[in-house]
Amino acid sequence: MICATPEDFAAALPRHRAIAGLDLGTVTIGVAVSDLLLSVASPLETIKRSKFTADAARLLEIVARRDLGGIVLGLPMNMDGSEGARCQSTRAFARNLERLTPLPIAFWDERLSTVAAERALLEADTSRKRRAEVIDHVAAAYILQGMLDRLAHLRSG
Repeated sequence: MICATPEDFAAALPRHRAIAGLDLGTVTIGVAVSDLLLSVASPLETIKRSKFTADAARLLEIVARRDLGGIVLGLPMNMDGSEGARCQSTRAFARNLERLTPLPIAFWDERLSTVAAERALLEADTSRKRRAEVIDHVAAAYILQGMLDRLAHLRSG
């Protein structure tokens, strides 16, 4: 089920289950997961993309192994707030994934998530080689953390 808003996503989430955040790139998919309290996002892994069926199978394997309750996809909006070809590709991925899982799927504006991840890795004095290996799943954690913060705000307000 694709949720139109964070409010819809919050309502559809099962209780006491972590959720995943995805940074969909053309070459890789960064994966992050939350804790059970939906308060902290942690980078998990980067999946090398091949074709949709293989990518989805790997994602759903992670979802099943960790008993996750929802999926947040980073939506690569243009800086002016419009949606371009990459957004259309992400939405198509979500529609295809929706056919394979009953879990709620939501989008989170991912503008500047990779920039923020890169900055954090630079501040941590991470080598260029290591940054290239981890940037996608660190960016996924930034995307997921944005949704987690929004969900916390919804619960408190």
